[in-house]
Amino acid sequence: MIRIENVSKRFGRTRAVDSVSLALPAGDSVALWGANGAGKTTLIRCLLGLLRFQGRIAVGGRDVLRDGKRARLLVGYVPQELGFHDELGVAEAVRFFGRLKGIARLDAEAALASVGLAGHGGKRVRELSGGMKQRLALSIALLGDPPVLVLDEVTASLDAVGREELVGLLGGLSGQGRTMLFASHRPEEVAVLARRVAVMERGRIVRTVLAAEFASAHQGRAVLHLVMAAEHRDRAVRSLTDGGFAASLNGVGVLVHVAPEHKAAPFRLLARAGIAIDDFDITPVPERTP
Repeated sequence: MIRIENVSKRFGRTRAVDSVSLALPAGDSVALWGANGAGKTTLIRCLLGLLRFQGRIAVGGRDVLRDGKRARLLVGYVPQELGFHDELGVAEAVRFFGRLKGIARLDAEAALASVGLAGHGGKRVRELSGGMKQRLALSIALLGDPPVLVLDEVTASLDAVGREELVGLLGGLSGQGRTMLFASHRPEEVAVLARRVAVMERGRIVRTVLAAEFASAHQGRAVLHLVMAAEHRDRAVRSLTDGGFAASLNGVGVLVHVAPEHKAAPFRLLARAGIAIDDFDITPVPERTP
């Protein structure tokens, strides 16, 4: 369903994606795993035809550069950063994007109900929580019942409850025969949603493993989401990395992968660095069930 062949993308002297090849048969679910700057989002934008690139990408046999419009009709896309107009009505937003997709007859309320937003069609977008806005984006991505779903860090800015609800909803969709490609920093999402994991470093896929193997490697670990002011985030990642932790930027803060017995250590390290933490949550990595 998705075939990526020797794809490279440069920004000036920086090679953001470097000779990447990846194939997803129909019904497969693959997570792109890697730190910020590994090339995940750039690869997704190439797949969507938003960036010119070297190599070839096809969706359902349609070349995304030569036959981009038809290729994109096969894809539902949910970005990390949403671009809704806050004063737009929720059902109105669904109908607007439906017209853009060329869907003549559209039941906006049914589309909203399919993602748990029944009864919210009369609200303004600004009245929705972050998790509800992501559900709205998902309902729009699913208009026309595309066979491919592409997600880019869709839970990055959500709280623990919103994240759990959205991942549960996506887990149901992944079992309906759709092909899913998604980028994530969270091993618990990967464990629930992916069949395979493509690990990216410096624009390359360095290995591809089964999700069960990935989950086993992360079993017993947890993810700290540390919320802090934007001006401190890069320094926090450097401090945590220098301290031996796997840390990365994520939405409104920093993600840190920790063993349960060491979950207090990042707080002490950042306190010594003079970096204030405004809020946090901790999520255990679940075992993947067959």
